[in-house]
Amino acid sequence: MPSNKSVSDASITQFVNCRILRDHHLEREDLWVRDGKILNPEKLFFDEQGFADRKVDCGNKIMAPGFIDVQINGGYGIDFSQATDDITGGVAQVAKRILEHGVTSFCPTLVTSPPHIYHQVIPQLKVTDGGADGAGVLGLHLEGPFISEEKRGAHPPQFLRPFSKGGVADLFETYGQLENVAMVTLAPELPNSGPVICELARRGIAVSLGHSMADLSQAEEAVLKGASFITHLFNAMLPFHHRDPGIVGLLTSERVPAGRTVYYGMIADGIHTHPAALRIAHRAHPEGLVLVTDAVPAMGLPAGRHTLGQQEIHIQGLHAYVAGTKTLSGSIATMDMCVRHFKQASGCTVEAALEAASLHPAQLLGISHRKGTLEYGADADFVILDDSLTVQETHIAGEQVWRK
Repeated sequence: MPSNKSVSDASITQFVNCRILRDHHLEREDLWVRDGKILNPEKLFFDEQGFADRKVDCGNKIMAPGFIDVQINGGYGIDFSQATDDITGGVAQVAKRILEHGVTSFCPTLVTSPPHIYHQVIPQLKVTDGGADGAGVLGLHLEGPFISEEKRGAHPPQFLRPFSKGGVADLFETYGQLENVAMVTLAPELPNSGPVICELARRGIAVSLGHSMADLSQAEEAVLKGASFITHLFNAMLPFHHRDPGIVGLLTSERVPAGRTVYYGMIADGIHTHPAALRIAHRAHPEGLVLVTDAVPAMGLPAGRHTLGQQEIHIQGLHAYVAGTKTLSGSIATMDMCVRHFKQASGCTVEAALEAASLHPAQLLGISHRKGTLEYGADADFVILDDSLTVQETHIAGEQVWRK
């Protein structure tokens, strides 16, 4: 009797009856998975006469790459900017809970903090693969403390720092190390920021411009030195002005080198950005839009008083304010909410809404050969959604890790 096993001992799963987001289109085809990777079925048949060991019927639902959140400060009462006794346990708790929102990978984000917090937290938060225990950690996003006092937003002013020692020395004095760091948000107008941007880019760390008073030429200079992202566009930066559009002008700048994309984060929660501003940004530069939650520890908790780093914040409805002010302090929206709101507010296609939460953040981080895509050879991290873009199932490495 001929065996229906492939050359590899690992079993093959065939996901059938689904509409797969591939190459910017939803296509009706099957998805084949082995060893946590997406297989090319043609190669399977011609090289190995392979057959699936298991078939999974997806019920004609949408299959999209798993969502990637590059800016999330915490959730469910866990604050990534607090040096607790169990930092890794707190991150693991959030990683587990965000599976229900379709997030398969994320960058835990630390807001402006004193150096001892960075020195305690950064060494403990290692890059990890996702799985049944939770979404994978792609590396830390350090938002501050090298930002503008005028545009600090919810960041505590007493912990802001300049690049007083020439730049790179300040980085190490403040953070202690850069291992496991995926992204740093800084204000490019700060003196000596140039060498810092160059050094971070050289190390493969994404440099994001944000909490900044930079004009367009300062932002363009930062991009030429290696910056590739804008932290929550429109928020905590100079407003667009027709004579100097500021950081916002990067969306249509002619000084961005050919072949380079400047990506930009949007908190599509209906609060941080007016739908018209969301539409303007998307129509000006659709391939750069990255959905982020900027979620604070109060995400998933009832209204009331909570913390974010060294600040107290107050939750009213979907609004998170620095206590006693009307300064917005991150969001309590979840990634699936942001995807649905972005589609509804912008009028974009289903494909564009899903790619803004998957492909674009993967491209920003330089990992789109394995994440944010369902191309052959990529990691089999995906979400299954109904037509209203409500998450029904989340899979990591081809295994179901959450189901509605």
